Amino acid sequence: MLTHVPFALKLVSALGCGLVAGIFFAFSTFVMQALAQRPPAEGMAAMQAINITVINPLFMTAFLGTAVACLWLAIASLVKWQQPGTSYLLIGSLLYLVGTVMVTIVFNVPLNQALAKADPDSASGAMLWANYLSTWTFWNHLRTIAAIAAAALLTLALCDRAG
Repeated sequence: MLTHVPFALKLVSALGCGLVAGIFFAFSTFVMQALAQRPPAEGMAAMQAINITVINPLFMTAFLGTAVACLWLAIASLVKWQQPGTSYLLIGSLLYLVGTVMVTIVFNVPLNQALAKADPDSASGAMLWANYLSTWTFWNHLRTIAAIAAAALLTLALCDRAG
């Protein structure tokens, strides 16, 4: 059935993981720090705006399109497990799917939803924001690392034409 995983699918997956890793890396290394330096109402309002504008065709294609490609690669690697290099495909794909997509859905999105409902000018909003900064950023660090590792493993799979 699946006897050959096209080079292009591996390339798109590796590039997608790298692109998403870069976006998340930016948030982990300077965006969240910059927002934390603003007064709570300003930082919170800015993040609320970011969370709305991130839902756009370009980001969603990169994020979810990479997930679809990784799902395909994971299935293909299981089907042709005996071939060399399939472990890179499977582990890289699972790292993205679990460590990036699932972490986003289970942890970051609920935090974003709670932030969306909060009033930036309220005391409870300021408390929520303080917790959000540390908790959201922790989970973002994790999904950044997962996406970087996935990109690295999928890049190694690119080097192995047999896998």
